[in-house]
Amino acid sequence: MRILLVEDDAVLGHVVQSSLADAGHRIDMARSLAEARHFWCVQPFDVVLLDLTLPDGSGLDALREARLRGDRTPVLVLTARNRADERVAGLDAGADDYLGKPFELTEVEARLRALVRRSHGVDDQVSAGRLRLDRRARRCFIDAEALILPAREFEVLCELMTPPGRVVSKQVLSDKLSDFDDALGANALEAFVSRLRRKLAGSGASIRTLRGLGYMIDADGFATPPTSTPPR
Repeated sequence: MRILLVEDDAVLGHVVQSSLADAGHRIDMARSLAEARHFWCVQPFDVVLLDLTLPDGSGLDALREARLRGDRTPVLVLTARNRADERVAGLDAGADDYLGKPFELTEVEARLRALVRRSHGVDDQVSAGRLRLDRRARRCFIDAEALILPAREFEVLCELMTPPGRVVSKQVLSDKLSDFDDALGANALEAFVSRLRRKLAGSGASIRTLRGLGYMIDADGFATPPTSTPPR
């Protein structure tokens, strides 16, 4: 997952960022309302972790603005402001989940997975042909044999399997795999996809290129018509 973490506490932010990065996620961190607004507008994310008390305003302002412009990115509020009325205000502003501080890092990641499952209508484990991907364990298998993939190839596969049959544009893949200071070019993306295609050979699942649209996972016996990635 590509995650926007909005947290002004440097120590707590570093702990959360390190934990999620160690679990294989890509994290962009904003320490102010202004940074959160900027990141949220210029980069698509799978989920946003949002603190409310920021040095230059409330995180709810960024959340309301995102919802007004039609951005449906799932949002998990992490805050010490955990009274019932504050939770209600956060949910009414458009948050999908709300977790008070202090919290367990394992619970944060579990809630993030649940939000992404709901937003995409998928489970932690999904299959195409003989290929099975386990998001929780960040592993994939062909039948019972583990398929070892580098981090970025796994991220490409994970995006294409959310869910299988969904067309994902090259721009969306590039955005998900890029850092703000290290954009992933078209040639590099095609190289990742090419290597992944070779590793999926014989799995009953293959990566199709739809000219002008992007890529999709095509599986033996998979009959659902392809759909494009919805705009955010």
